[in-house]
Amino acid sequence: MLIDVPAANGTAEALITRPTDGTGDYPGVVFYMDAFGIRPRIQEMAQRIADWGYVVLVPNVFYREGTIADLAPTADMSTQEGREAAGKAAFPRVGRLTSEKALPDIRSWVAALTGLDGVAPGPIGTTGYCMGARLAVRTANSHPELVAACGGFHGGGLATDAPDSPHLGLNSARARFVFGHADHDPSMGPDAVARLGAALDEAGLEASNVVYAGAPHGYTMADTSAYHHEATERHFAELRALLDSTLKG
Repeated sequence: MLIDVPAANGTAEALITRPTDGTGDYPGVVFYMDAFGIRPRIQEMAQRIADWGYVVLVPNVFYREGTIADLAPTADMSTQEGREAAGKAAFPRVGRLTSEKALPDIRSWVAALTGLDGVAPGPIGTTGYCMGARLAVRTANSHPELVAACGGFHGGGLATDAPDSPHLGLNSARARFVFGHADHDPSMGPDAVARLGAALDEAGLEASNVVYAGAPHGYTMADTSAYHHEATERHFAELRALLDSTLKG
């Protein structure tokens, strides 16, 4: 189902998924999409997480640019050419979503999730994909008292020289982190992975920070040419272990 969320600069749509079978209250998870936006593949992934026993909120973080329907990719991304064409439309939006815009929005996403009926009181988790991994880390950094689990998969730009690089805020976080990096990813190369690992260690955080060998950037997205089945299933297993151990313990 879709709901409207009051956000920093207007009203944003958010997708909500709940366990298919079951009643009662469940821990909450904020799920950050990739650059291509909310579409059937994102809904499938969010529902899979929900069926582990969670309420999942997927915000349209590009609400300033248009609705979910407005921004949905129209190209066949299962081909390299189609994926590149979709990227030409999507990637400029990523650059316009600065940290100054993202941080007040994050407060809105967290408030919306924790205010939903059926979300259990207590800690929440977050997970993000591609550029969404940056938003997941910023959520953990800015809400340390609430976010107990943070996953980031085929993320880019997590540890850069920018003054607002997500890794620089890890000293504020208290979550457990799991990162599954794409192999040979120009947006998150070996030096950046090492820098992220050093920041996690310096902050004293429990974390897994690994490269999935042979997995390209975007490996979880089954509707694109980047899909890598083995890496995707590994990510689901590691994410579930993270969420279950921190939110259901």
